[in-house]
Parts: sequence; C-alpha cells; structure tokens
Amino acid sequence: MSVNTALLRKIPKIDEILKQPSIEAADCSHSILMESIRETLDSLRQNILGGNDSVSLEMDDICAQVMELVTQKNTMHLRPVINATGIILHTNLGRAKLSDRAVDAITSIAQDYNNLEYNLEKGARGSRYDHVDKLICKITGAEAAMAVNNNAAAVMLILSTMAKGHEVVVSRGELVEIGGAFRVPDIMAQSGGTLVEVGTTNKTHYSDYVNAITEETGALLKVHTSNFKIMGFFEEVTLEEMVEIGHSRNLPVIYDMGSGSLVRLENYGIQDEPNVLDLMKTGVDILSFSGDKLLGGPQAGIIIGKKEWIDKMKKNPLTRAFRIDKFTLAALEATLRDYLDPDVALKSIPTLQMMTATLDDLKPKGQKLYDLLSSEPEGYTVELTEDFGQIGGGSVPTQMIPSVVIALKTTKISLDKLEEELRKVSLPIIARISKERMLFDVRTIDERHFEYINETLRKLCK
Repeated sequence: MSVNTALLRKIPKIDEILKQPSIEAADCSHSILMESIRETLDSLRQNILGGNDSVSLEMDDICAQVMELVTQKNTMHLRPVINATGIILHTNLGRAKLSDRAVDAITSIAQDYNNLEYNLEKGARGSRYDHVDKLICKITGAEAAMAVNNNAAAVMLILSTMAKGHEVVVSRGELVEIGGAFRVPDIMAQSGGTLVEVGTTNKTHYSDYVNAITEETGALLKVHTSNFKIMGFFEEVTLEEMVEIGHSRNLPVIYDMGSGSLVRLENYGIQDEPNVLDLMKTGVDILSFSGDKLLGGPQAGIIIGKKEWIDKMKKNPLTRAFRIDKFTLAALEATLRDYLDPDVALKSIPTLQMMTATLDDLKPKGQKLYDLLSSEPEGYTVELTEDFGQIGGGSVPTQMIPSVVIALKTTKISLDKLEEELRKVSLPIIARISKERMLFDVRTIDERHFEYINETLRKLCK
C-alpha cells in the first residue's frame, strides 16, 4: 500500500493552528488545547498512513475537530441526562431524582462549614447520626435508627453485628442477587455468619424455620424479593409468623426490605410492595431499606428497629467504613422532612410524583410535547399515544405502569443512529426503541426539557 507523502507534508504545524481565531478564542487550559491539537493531527496522520486520501486538511475543518475534542475534554464525565425511557428508578441513570428541598440542602452544606459532627447545643463533638435518627424514628415508629451508605452495607453491618459466629436461618426462595453479582450468601459469608437454608425455591413452611433452629442459631432473616416474583405453586412464611417463631425462642428477626416505601402505594394502583410503617408493627427486631428507591431520596441504607441492636451497630468497626457523608445526610434529612406530612411528600418528591401520576395527569403533559414536535416537522413523524413504563430499581418487577408517550418515526436517519446521536448531545437524551418507533415517555421527562428535546430532534432528523 502506497502512502500519499504529499498529503502528509500538507498537515499544518501546531503553531499555524494556534494562530487561528477560533483556537485563540478557545475557553480552556493551554494543556487541554495542546493535547487536542496533537490528537487531531495524529488522527489525520494515521488516516493518511492507512491509505485514506480523502481526509480534509482544510484549516477550518481541522480547527473544528480540535474544538470538538476540547469540548469533550472539558465536559464532566458524570453529568445530567434526560430520562425518556419511562423507567422511574433507572439504576443506570442514577435512580431517584432528588426534590428541590434536598438539592437546596446539598448546596447549602457544600458551600459552607457545617455541624456534621458538632453538637451546637453542647458546644462539643456530636454524632453525624443525630441529624436523621430521631426523624426516621418519628416517621416509622421505630425505637432507634441509623443510616449508612447503601442497603447492601446496611445488611452487611446488621449481620456482622447480630450474627457473627452464629447461624442465620433463611428461606432458599429468598437467597437473592441484588445486582452486580452481590448475593445474600456472599454477604453472609463476609459478615462472619453461617447461612442455614430452609425450604425450597418455591415453598417454605413455618415448620422449616422451627426445625432449623439449634443452639447455634443467632437470628432469622427474611429478604424481600423486590426484583423478581415467584408465581403459581408458591408459599412463604410471613414476617408476622417469623417474628412469632423468633421471639418464642428468644431469637431476633431481621428483614431486608430493600426498596423501602413509606407511603401506601396500593392506593395508587401499585401492588405487592410492603410498607415500612406496617412492617414495624409486626415487632420485627431490625429492618433495613434503601434511600434512593421508593423513598425517593439519596443513596443510603436505613436501619431501624430495637435500640439494643442499633446501639451495637454504631459501635461496630464496619460502621466507619459504611458511614454516609455530609451531602447524603443533607439530602436524606430534607427528603425525610417532607414525609412528616405524606401529602407534602407526594407533591414534592419526584419519585412519588412520577409513580402516582395518572393517565389523566400525563395526557396534557404529553400534548405539550406533541404540539412542539408536530409543528412543521422535517425528517420525522410523531404520534401521541399510550404505552407502559416501569418503576425500576429492582422494585415492583411484575407491574407495568400505563403511560403517555410520543412515538417518533424518522425518514432521514435510522432509529439506531438517532438513538446513538441523542446520547452524544450536550445534554444526552435516553429514549427507547419499540416496534420501529422511538418512544419518549413523558412520565419521566421534566417539562423544562421539552423545548430542548424539540430543538435536538429537529436538528438530528434533518
């Protein structure tokens, strides 16, 4: 393969590029600018050496490539996206959106010093747990509470404190994997407890727990199967029954709830999801749940239950490794304060707003986006229709939620290419393709992004 040496000689020098107006006006550090220029020139050189004689060596084109690289290098890697998928708690997209109150709380704490571990009343060292413990207890009715950095950490801390060196009885049907190959048996092994499986995958009886209890038993554990559902020939022992078994034998009962709803979702058509307040009435000794799932707050693991066990957990060396930072505490406290009045929580917490929105609520919202997109469209057609979304985040896996979507078909670009290009724009738009249409579910889209979506689609579909 011959190399076009004449074309190689035409590649401009770095000094020439630096003198171009668009480069001189670049708003970036000199190191990023130089790195972008070198990478651009190296790419041109490699293309020519590879036999590509059609590369453009026009100075404007080269400068445009440089500035595109500059933009990429100056863009935060972790950044906002528009969730148009209709999956409310999309794990890959950061799960719960925070309320305005929670965002303001984070900003306030970030900009100033704060009383993270300082008791303002006593003028002495305080505990970071004091900021939310009493609030959690007031809302849930628990004796004591604490928060760690996620629910997996919560379960690890609970088992390490309550079951280290002892056996823990668990139903085989509840030996779940919560994601990322993080499994209940693995957590048990790391905590120092010994797993004792009872029952079968689809059926576990009261007698299975009773017969498994020995002098080595330290606790009974129940795990909410929040990310899957067994249907048909199935039986499980209720939490109330497990508490009866455990307390009659002086054994603590632990419930890994996972998702953590503080409102009665069945009132809004969302079934099969337990409620924290109801569960605490069973007398369960320790219960844990997530902050960034159905609660609608920041990532956290919330532990509630008997004070004697919570006090021991706070003294466990693992607690320091699992503790939450000031930003999480600020957001969690702000979110929990909204739950002091459930009606306020339903209106102010985005996750609850989206979960409880009805078709009648969503149709006017969908009409607004449709009106924007359907005004003299070029390169696409749109339809306002109904489809289904999901709660997501490993919660309520079997239930689809009726929703309102904009279904788009393109004439100038393939849907796969459009989906790819939507991920590359400054504020990426994450949509889904179904039945040769691109769907934009308005349940998970903020109205303030409608105009941006309209402008972006018009530009890309041309």
